[in-house]
Amino acid sequence: MKQKSLVIICIAFSLSLFAQKSNGIYGDSNWMNNWTNFKPATAEYPETNEVLPDIINKDTKLVSTKTYLLNNRVYVTNNATLTIEPGTVIRGGVGDIDYCGTLIITQGSKLIAEGTEKAPIVFTSEKAATVRKPGNWGGIIILGNAPVNKINKDNKHILTDFNLDTTKATYGGDKPEDNSGSLKYVRIEFAGKKINGSKEINALILAGVGKKTALSHIQVSYSNGDAYQITGGEVAMNNVISFRNDDDDFDFSEGTQATLNNSIAIRHPFSSGSGNSRCFEIDSYDKQENADMAKKLTNVKANNITFVNIEENNQGLVREAIYLKENCNLTFTNSIVSGFAPFVLLGEKITLSPENFAKINLKNIIVNRCKENLVSEEQSYNGKLKYWPDPASMEFEIATTPIIDLFTSIDLKNNPDFRKKQSAILVNNR
Repeated sequence: MKQKSLVIICIAFSLSLFAQKSNGIYGDSNWMNNWTNFKPATAEYPETNEVLPDIINKDTKLVSTKTYLLNNRVYVTNNATLTIEPGTVIRGGVGDIDYCGTLIITQGSKLIAEGTEKAPIVFTSEKAATVRKPGNWGGIIILGNAPVNKINKDNKHILTDFNLDTTKATYGGDKPEDNSGSLKYVRIEFAGKKINGSKEINALILAGVGKKTALSHIQVSYSNGDAYQITGGEVAMNNVISFRNDDDDFDFSEGTQATLNNSIAIRHPFSSGSGNSRCFEIDSYDKQENADMAKKLTNVKANNITFVNIEENNQGLVREAIYLKENCNLTFTNSIVSGFAPFVLLGEKITLSPENFAKINLKNIIVNRCKENLVSEEQSYNGKLKYWPDPASMEFEIATTPIIDLFTSIDLKNNPDFRKKQSAILVNNR
């Protein structure tokens, strides 16, 4: 009896330590209320009554009394500002590979898309309700002047993967404070148009975007590609949502300095791609020979994050939550990861050295219903990884709690609330 009592006391003490810190997304109220939509396939939107021109080269304002068709590659150029009123709907045209609706904010130009909680700005498919599909249209691409670590050729970087006009698709520079505008209370739905057999436009691409660009309260749903692709730059994002997207929820590369706070990725095996789809995919370069190693390598700081697989039948179709490659830094704190295979997959080139482990900071994490904590692509490392992280330096709570008991509400048909239940009791049956 004394031994059992001691175990209970130790568990209670451990839980009390975690209770002192907030895990996962937080707020005095559910900040996902009102402006989000977790059933966008059935949403009724007004018919379009104005087509956006291919080039916007002067300050332009889109108003909520009209519904706009993004029927082509639309470039905002010449340092122009495109301003969108709260409540405005922009519908992306399906088109073909070269002409699907895509909004490109070029270097020096700005997008000011500031909706409100009750009047969000919506980018969605031109298709009617019930026949919308992931990949109906392209997405939003913002090109800034902040640093990237890609080797500079001809004094410029060109976003080459998306069949863009190479004279306009340049990004990167020497301005970490660069300002490409603001996105607040914005939804992006059914983006990710395929442009060839293996590549698609991602829903929101931030390439060389600077830290003065304001990014908060954004929901990306049902993209056929990544939800958020952050390529270089210095980016801060708060209160953003990735919901049932096919590829990665957040893809960081080319030396981005990224801060992500109070944000969530919600995955489901029926939406998750059969390839390498993760919540975080983090690398510093595609090949080391393509990177300027004297410049900053990718550094992601993520706090109060929730990663959740909302299906719990163990079908094995949802992969690792985080895929981390070599020469990257990751700080991941005060978060919840629930329902994945491993929590973190390390790239095969990350050797088990103190220098590499010093780049990975994992603190106050609830790892729930995950098959493993950390594994490596290099199979010979996995025996040793079972003893890392060191419990003396890392704070993990391993649990097998049903998500209905862990989160306030997982009812996606109404108003889901993925804040951790204050009364949640973490159970570990392993």
